[in-house]
Amino acid sequence: MKLVFSEAEADPDRYVYPYVVWAFPEEGETPADLFEAGFLPSSPDLSIFYLARQLRVPLAPWRPTSENRRVRRKVGDLRCELVPRARFEITPERRSAWLAFAEARFGPGIMPAARLDRLLAGRVITHVLVFRDAGDHGPECGVALLHLERPRLAFYYYAFYDLASVGRSLGMAMMVRAVEWARDSGLAHLHLGTCYSPKALYKTQFEGIEFFNGHRWSDNLAELRHLLDIRPETHRLESPEYLAFLEGGLETAALVSPFRVPIREDHGS
Repeated sequence: MKLVFSEAEADPDRYVYPYVVWAFPEEGETPADLFEAGFLPSSPDLSIFYLARQLRVPLAPWRPTSENRRVRRKVGDLRCELVPRARFEITPERRSAWLAFAEARFGPGIMPAARLDRLLAGRVITHVLVFRDAGDHGPECGVALLHLERPRLAFYYYAFYDLASVGRSLGMAMMVRAVEWARDSGLAHLHLGTCYSPKALYKTQFEGIEFFNGHRWSDNLAELRHLLDIRPETHRLESPEYLAFLEGGLETAALVSPFRVPIREDHGS
């Protein structure tokens, strides 16, 4: 991959000079390679990715917790079916319901119609996971838009469901069911998006969940909560409180980092 660094707002008084890290896939690389390195898709055509504090569930060792089972029981018999995007019809009724859901749950203007249409037309959505109540022939109660690359990963991108079902934890039950489906399908990981606020901690209800901390995948939830709760005076890796979470400190962080920059010896002679 090629990396490009887009400058963000700096704080020279604290010697903080941040950059947003963008990745551009190169020949022979697949989206799974960039997910593995901590990047998420930034464009529907998968031409640009961005480095982020994202979450993933390692599926081989995963087993449902008592809380996962409680959530599943709360909604009853919830089935799911994987449908290729090309075979899934986006009816006017579905599109309208999804836009209403986005307005209510994500906030005004976060998912306008044009953005939803670009997303659905792009390469990033390969499949739709359709959820039904009471068996395979029950009514459709929700969908999740996926990027699937077997056998390495699925990305649980956006979920839409009946707003009237919020009280029965349908959204969380769909995510639990998706983790079950991904494990049973033989996938290595299910990616669940980012975690930058306490509101996103609901995604961490899965045993063994990991987050990308900038140089490696970590399963230390105390480290994640520290990142959410504490705003450091300077860069994280210059914060003694944060470095306490990193066994081996900065040297180990550098050793395990997936990023390498080759320095050319050729000076044009």
